[in-house]
Amino acid sequence: MVESYGAPSPSRRRLRKAKPRDAGALVELTIPVTRLTVVEANEIAGDADAWLEHTRKDSESRDALVDRALACATKAVASQRVAAVDGNLADPSLDAAVLVRVGFGEGDELVEGRWDEAIELPREARRRTRGEAICPQERMAAYLGGRDTPLACEELLIRARADVEGGRGREAALQLRVGLEALLAERERLGGAGQTGDLGSLDGRRRATGEAANEALRGPLADERAAEVSETLQICERVLRRRAAQG
Repeated sequence: MVESYGAPSPSRRRLRKAKPRDAGALVELTIPVTRLTVVEANEIAGDADAWLEHTRKDSESRDALVDRALACATKAVASQRVAAVDGNLADPSLDAAVLVRVGFGEGDELVEGRWDEAIELPREARRRTRGEAICPQERMAAYLGGRDTPLACEELLIRARADVEGGRGREAALQLRVGLEALLAERERLGGAGQTGDLGSLDGRRRATGEAANEALRGPLADERAAEVSETLQICERVLRRRAAQG
């Protein structure tokens, strides 16, 4: 179930194109928030309060619930993205969530966003080192100032990672094939300490990556192929992280 709060009303259809108007004084802005609720149809076995208390104390149970809900939400958004032909619809992310709750309730109440009982999960962001925090800002400044330009492979491999995380194995294999070829074509800008071994490994993975992409054209990947795609992507990402760290 999806419900938005604070979003402006849809614009009315006009016979004539609306004209710009004078801007008034600054006003307080309302930021729209979307509430996404994923409901498991199966009833809770045993006492619901005891189940929720167990979930509160057991981090593995909490993580499993959140992972299943996120996978369901990601699949729904991906379906909407394709159905609406709207590439601007991004996959949902826990990092972007204002809060995450787990609870239980009756069907109609849950549809309306109401619980019998629920708990709010802690936000446990990984602490970054000072270098990890500053490096993206320095790269952004270099791009905006024209002192550096992003590599084509970076954007392509980011998309491949999104497909892997979103459970889209076929798309990930196809995206990785192009991203890997772009990375190897741009290897002159990827030199530096520690890069030789990984770049050589990626050279040796070109054939397997192409075969995985060809397999993806025919249907879902076999588990072994999916593992190869994931491992190759990790090596590509390691090369790019090393380049970013070395400047």
